[in-house]
Order: sequence, then structure tokens, then C-alpha cells
Amino acid sequence: MDPSRDQSSRVYAEIPRDILLEVLGPSKVYKEVIKKVINSTVAEYVDKEGLKVSKDLRVEQSFEDLEDAFEPDEKFSFNAQHVARRKFSSSLHWNFHPSSNRVDVAFRHTGVSNRRWIAWAINPTSGGMIGSQAIVSFPRTDGSLAVYTSPIISYRTRLEQGNLSFPVFDLSATNQNNEMIIYASLQFQGNITTVNHLWQVGPMSGNTPTIHSVAPSSPNVKSVGSLDFLSGRITSTRSSSSTLKIVHGILNTVSWGILMPIGAIIARYLKKFESANHLWFYLHVACQLLACILGVLPGFVTGIVLGLRSQGIEHTCHKIIGIVLFCLAIAQVVGGLLRPDKDSKYRPFFNWFHFLVGCSTLILSASNIFVGFGILQSANFWRTAYIAVLGVLGFIVLLLELYFWHINRIKGLKSDTADKNKSTGIAVAALDEV
Repeated sequence: MDPSRDQSSRVYAEIPRDILLEVLGPSKVYKEVIKKVINSTVAEYVDKEGLKVSKDLRVEQSFEDLEDAFEPDEKFSFNAQHVARRKFSSSLHWNFHPSSNRVDVAFRHTGVSNRRWIAWAINPTSGGMIGSQAIVSFPRTDGSLAVYTSPIISYRTRLEQGNLSFPVFDLSATNQNNEMIIYASLQFQGNITTVNHLWQVGPMSGNTPTIHSVAPSSPNVKSVGSLDFLSGRITSTRSSSSTLKIVHGILNTVSWGILMPIGAIIARYLKKFESANHLWFYLHVACQLLACILGVLPGFVTGIVLGLRSQGIEHTCHKIIGIVLFCLAIAQVVGGLLRPDKDSKYRPFFNWFHFLVGCSTLILSASNIFVGFGILQSANFWRTAYIAVLGVLGFIVLLLELYFWHINRIKGLKSDTADKNKSTGIAVAALDEV
């Protein structure tokens, strides 16, 4: 027996499977490769005493097991270092050919327990879903396997078949042993090495791919990143829509959910202080105007942009309440500009209108903010923080209500005492006249 082969077999048998897969990648492993790996990459696991490996690394494994771990298509031969492991139990394997600007890829999805579609895509223009050039595969109801290209032009896409913005060759797929793999060769135009890529998994309805989960906490909305085919550098990125959602939430929570209630508190309580004079009015107007500037303009506009970017994704309740709030805010501003004089007979009607619209706005604002937190799902911290803010504002309102109740009670007692004294004085004067 060849001593070097015997040594390599014994050492390999005690090296964890994931270490060898990480080092050797998806290529079919031969015993000659194992020998080279032992002499280089995994040498740190071997001590100086005759290739003896630490016991805590021992696994029961054979060469044949690793050979069957991942068998690429005959057309492809993948570099061991070019492996990107991603969400959904998925990984991307590739070979890049700089001279021809071609890349051979294999998108692999494991743990397939039911019928589903898988897709891997490149977006040449942005990091989001719209504009991405996808390769899709799924098992049909008759048992055959569909694999094709699909350009994504809308969130309402059904992953219809179509040509991509770059040539695709040798497209094929496999589905066996609870594992789906898509193979393809992509021909890029120009000197391109770094791309934005996306990967998705979703359910099927008959032979039609249906929408995947769109919950913000779902890995489906986070399956985007940047990939350098040449260096193998991989980074995760946040989509522009995710950033816009955060901006939308902050603007509307601060404007509708905090500034508006503060403005209402100022109008109700500050004007009761004689020292405030007209100050309460200017503070009230400034607070509400700032809330409108933040909420009605950028807050509402970001909501519209998110809706346009997310066609096919509906948050009906949140949208309807937002539209109603926009209308109420405009009505308050117009009503304030057209308010009648204090002596006008129409002033009481305006006061009731202003009060009812204001109360409705406050209630709907808080409700819609919590609906928004529900859409985000992972916004538990912000939900708790907003509840704390509402608690503080509610506590301030309670203190002010108790304070003015006490003041009014004292005034009432003084008024009753004054009336009694006045009545007593009148009675005494009448007796004196008699």
C-alpha cells in the first residue's frame, strides 16, 4: 500500500466534512487532491507526530461520502474557493473566466421538502428586485423540471419566461435527493466583475410561481448582496426600499404621532395660563405646521413611492388610513386659514369642526403608526419606544387635567363664598332699612 495514500486516508477520516467542503468547494474530490490539501490548507489540524489529528475533530466519513456531496454538471468545473453560502439553505458556486468575461454558475438549494420555485438573479442597474435578470427553476405538476430566464420588471411578476439583458448559455437544472440546482453560463458585456445579485425561494400554484413572503422580517426581503466574481468578495446590502421604509416610518411617527399630540396639548392647556397670553396660539400653530410639513409632504410622498415600488404588495388598511389623514390635515390647514372672527356667528361651527377633525386626526394617526409597526414586524423596539412616548404624553395630560380641575374647584368655592357673602350683605341691608 502506498504510505502517502494511507496517511492521507487516515487524516481525511478525522477532518470534519464542513472543513473539507469549505476548502475544496463543490468540485468532485479525488484522493490526489486530498493529499495536496493535507500538505497545505489543513496542515494546522495535524500535529508534528505522524499526522495525528485531535480527537475533538474526528468524524466518521469516507472518500465516497464526500464524492457524492455535490456532483456538478458535466459542462462545469467549479473553483473550490468560489462558494457563497446564503439564506434559504442555498449556495452559489461559480467559475469566472476573465479573458472571455464569462461566468459559469450553479445555484444550489437544499432541504427541498415540498414543491417550490427557486431563482437566482443579477441586477445590472440597482440592488433591488426591479430590473433584475433572473434564472428560475421549479418542478412541474407532471414531474418534469422547468428552467428558464425571466427579466423582472414589476413586483407583480409571475416570473414569466423572457430574454435577459445578457446572453445565457448551457441552461439546465436538477432536482433530486431533496436538492435543486440551476446551472448556467453568463456572458457579460464589457469588463464586469462585481454584480448585485439576489436569490429567492417561493411557493407554487399549479405550474405558476406565486409571491414569496414579503414580511420585512422574512429572509426573502433580505436576500440581496454584492458579489465580486474575480476576488470572491461577498457583501450583504440593504435594499433602497428598506431604507425608504425606515425614513417613512420615522417621519410619520415624529410628525403625526408626536408633534400633533403636543400641539393639541398646547392648545388645550397652555392657553388657560394667563401668562401665556397669545403665546399658546403661536406655539400650537408652529407645532401643527411642522407636523404637516414632515408628515404631509415627505411622509406622504415616501408612502406613495413605496407603493409604486411595491406593486403587487398591498397594505390596504395602512394606505386607506394614510389617505384619510392626508385629507384631514389639508382640511385643518384650509379651515385655519378661513376661520371666522371671534365675534362671527359662524365661529362656534368652526370651533366644533376644528375640534372634531383634530381628535379624529390624533386617533387615526396613532392607529396607523401601530399598523405600520405591524407591517415591519421586526420593529418591536420602536413600538415600545412609541408606547413610552404616548405614556409620557398621557401622564402629562392627566397631571394638567388634575391641576385645572383643582384650580376650577378652588375658583368655584371662592365664587360660592362670594355669592353667599353678597346674599348675606343684601339681607342685612334689608333688615337695616326695616
